[in-house]
Amino acid sequence: MSAAPTSTPDTGTGVFSRTRARITERTLRTDRWWVPPLLTVLGLSAFIIYATVRAYARTAYWVADYHYLTPFYSPCVSTDCVEGARHFGAWFGHIPAILPLGFLVLPFLLGFRLTCYYYRKAYYRAVWFSPPACAVAEPHAKYTGETRLPLIIQNVHRYFFYVALLVSLINTYDAITAFHGKGGGFGFGLGNIVLLGNVILLWAYTLSCHSCRHIAGGRLKHFSAHPVRYWLWTQISKLNTRHMQLAWVTLFTLVLTDFYVMLVASGTISDLRFIN
Repeated sequence: MSAAPTSTPDTGTGVFSRTRARITERTLRTDRWWVPPLLTVLGLSAFIIYATVRAYARTAYWVADYHYLTPFYSPCVSTDCVEGARHFGAWFGHIPAILPLGFLVLPFLLGFRLTCYYYRKAYYRAVWFSPPACAVAEPHAKYTGETRLPLIIQNVHRYFFYVALLVSLINTYDAITAFHGKGGGFGFGLGNIVLLGNVILLWAYTLSCHSCRHIAGGRLKHFSAHPVRYWLWTQISKLNTRHMQLAWVTLFTLVLTDFYVMLVASGTISDLRFIN
């Protein structure tokens, strides 16, 4: 990643424009600037591989005794889903193996993450090297930003945000439904803590979104005339400062929640029960 280019283009934009100094070295930095991009690639790749495998597994996603449902399969609205996992009924018949059982919302959640302002920065730098780090020249001769296809599609982020809100409500319903004891009635176990913690953090990540902040108060010209929206904008702005951390933490909690449900559903471990 740190190798210097053999030549620089005659024309281009950014560091390759005619008005910029000609420096053959890709960077004069001597620190390990390539470590953060590398860690980003490894982290995102690990999540994508795990999530893809589990989304297509179609096994160990529902714990009937305690009503634990992994978020990778919620909502499960096909006749292929285990009956108890169909919280909202069966809207579809057989789903071919080419599609995951959570096909109804997974593409929108993927779109929400892909178009997220933080994730754009992460994979633009780590995958496309645009640029890979501060004071490190990118290998692209020209830069058009998000003004042309395909990157102009990033502007639909706010619409994915609306779907993410709906999915967060569904996940909240799943977490509440999971307070179910073996044989019926109220129950509380370690799985409930895992599911509830995941939902809370997903809400924090979703509400800390830049689009949410803009919706709350981005178009207001006079905050004093809109005290309620100003208060909302202020609170969301506080969350927004942690958007990067929440983006990574929620990837971890999604994997943790799914992995825990898988272990309990497969009989590998028993859920630690506190009540019923």
